Amino acid sequence: MGTPISSLKGIGTKTAKLYAKIGVETVEDLLTYYPRNYDIFKEPVKIGMVSEGIAAVEGMVIRTPEKKESGNLQIVTTMIRDESGVLVLTWYNMPFLVKTLLPGSRYVFRGRIRKKNGRLVMEHPNMFTLGQYETLIQVMQPIYGLTSGLSNHAVIKAVKQALEGKRMEKEYLPEVVRKTYQLDSFSSVLEQIHFPKDMETYKNARRQVVFEEFFTFVLALRMLKEENIRTKNHFVMKPVAETEDFIAALPYCLTNAQRKVWQEIQKDLQGSQAMNRLVQGDVGSGKTIIAVLALLETACHGYQGALMVPTEVLAKQHYQSMTELFSKYGVKKRVILLIGSMTAKEKKTAYEEIASHQADIIIGTHALIQEKVVYDRLALVITDEQHRFGVRQREELAGKGGKTKEEMAAVHVLVMSATPIPRTLAIILYGDLDISVIDELPANRLPIKNCVVDTSYRQKAYRFIEKEMEKGRQIYVICPMIEENEQIEAENVIGYAQVLQKNLSSDVRIAYLHGRMKAKEKNTIMEQFAANQIQVLVATTVVEVGVNVPNASVIMVENAERFGLAQLHQLRGRVGRGIHQSYCIFVSASKNKDTQKRLEILNQSNDGFFIAGEDLKLRGPGDFFGVRQSGVMEFKMGDIFTDAKILKEAAEAAGMILEEDPFLESGENGKLREYMEGYVTEQLVRINL
Repeated sequence: MGTPISSLKGIGTKTAKLYAKIGVETVEDLLTYYPRNYDIFKEPVKIGMVSEGIAAVEGMVIRTPEKKESGNLQIVTTMIRDESGVLVLTWYNMPFLVKTLLPGSRYVFRGRIRKKNGRLVMEHPNMFTLGQYETLIQVMQPIYGLTSGLSNHAVIKAVKQALEGKRMEKEYLPEVVRKTYQLDSFSSVLEQIHFPKDMETYKNARRQVVFEEFFTFVLALRMLKEENIRTKNHFVMKPVAETEDFIAALPYCLTNAQRKVWQEIQKDLQGSQAMNRLVQGDVGSGKTIIAVLALLETACHGYQGALMVPTEVLAKQHYQSMTELFSKYGVKKRVILLIGSMTAKEKKTAYEEIASHQADIIIGTHALIQEKVVYDRLALVITDEQHRFGVRQREELAGKGGKTKEEMAAVHVLVMSATPIPRTLAIILYGDLDISVIDELPANRLPIKNCVVDTSYRQKAYRFIEKEMEKGRQIYVICPMIEENEQIEAENVIGYAQVLQKNLSSDVRIAYLHGRMKAKEKNTIMEQFAANQIQVLVATTVVEVGVNVPNASVIMVENAERFGLAQLHQLRGRVGRGIHQSYCIFVSASKNKDTQKRLEILNQSNDGFFIAGEDLKLRGPGDFFGVRQSGVMEFKMGDIFTDAKILKEAAEAAGMILEEDPFLESGENGKLREYMEGYVTEQLVRINL
């Protein structure tokens, strides 16, 4: 269970609830709640050299501070000077500075520089004596993910307290792994990851944390693979005429890649073991029709099939399209919808239809695995858009639909993913699954037109967006931040929506969307966007999966340099889904040549597998901060692209251990076995396994 976070000094019931919001309930959780970034104090620069962004300057106060009030704000203003120029400083609600900040005194001031009324102003800076700042230069100050009411300073204080009084009892790695891969004890690494004295210390500590994350993950997958191999197929399905007739009736031909994947699935369904297959296919490659065929084949054998997707909007869209498809081509199988927002009466009807097998195919969200749902010989579960279906879900489904205990454990599993991952990594990451790839797009797809531009292009982009909206099209704008953050220079969703409202016609309906909003609110906005009641949607990467809007023709990604190429490609896949020409505008605020080189790959190609491969070649182990490569599997610190080399090492280590001791039975593997038992049932769920 762990020691409650409230055991730390200064954390009462109210504060403990705030920590719970960020997933920290115990001291152990806090110690593995790693910083998401670091603030590195650099040498002060001359005033004449400053530009917009975070900066530190050393200067002498040359004007008695003035205080004025503006609404609820008390604003203190003064001016400093060095030999290269002068700079205005402002603080908010710190009136005491009027008496403490004396003309002639010299400090280092550090804060955000903004341009206001044609001149640069440093807002709300921290001030240090020259001696104080000297001790901070190049020190890495941790920045944690926060929630309203919880400050970064408070988390730092709590982590320091936890480190003083607690050592993690997590030394489960076998000695042979530690020696082979030169790893320290986990306890010694913890302090280095939270408060590294320099970048080299951080890199070494981070490597170990990432290695351990990947090692336990891959080890769990290999162990699951053994279980899968032993799972007999209790739902044998031979090819049926109804499915072939349906394929023949479609108004288009399946691509060669689709046919190949469909044959692989058919072979699994009639094989000796239960199917556990991943279908990887780029956006628009036609994965959905493969899912429809598998569900139809299942229904034609008298079994039930379920399709589980991440959002209610997407579930409704799949339900509508499949219902229309079956109706159009005379397929007499009943498809029903099951989602959380349905009324109690609607859910009761759905439960009855599922239990009595009036429903052949059930489409929904995680509502599909709720306690009240009882299936009648559920033989196939398909999860779409990066949602893994694994240990926990399989346990939750057990007992819901099989006639025998063996049937309950033998559900066929098909995982659909639009995230292109180089095959070398996919084999490691999806070690418990067989892999199929749809690497060919249908001939009628219009390729998306791309451009990579700097921030000076924005006004042109706004005019282009207006022209597209005049044609009736819709627009996505992606920002990396939810709201303004003093420590990070990046566009934010809430502020950007306000900026767009000023730059676009007042007739245009603009809405914003981010992960902290309530599920009901998110669903409403997505449904309104899908129905063209919203023309411009400003969002974080929460839209990476979960909705299909064929009418959206433009996606504009701000601060594109802050995303990995794989994720940018995923975002680009939100457009190009209809008959209209679509466009992707990547806006980068970075002047870095390597960053520009990376983004140019997106400009040149729409092939996700090519991009993922190039991304792997280009990204080095130093690219840690501000970039999440993909949402495939959310490890606490590791990233499958940035840390591909470590992932391969961890897989090698897991293979070495299992080759020597497949069931972790030897004495030296006892702690590892004990840890893995808890990991398989608790930790894998966090990574969507």
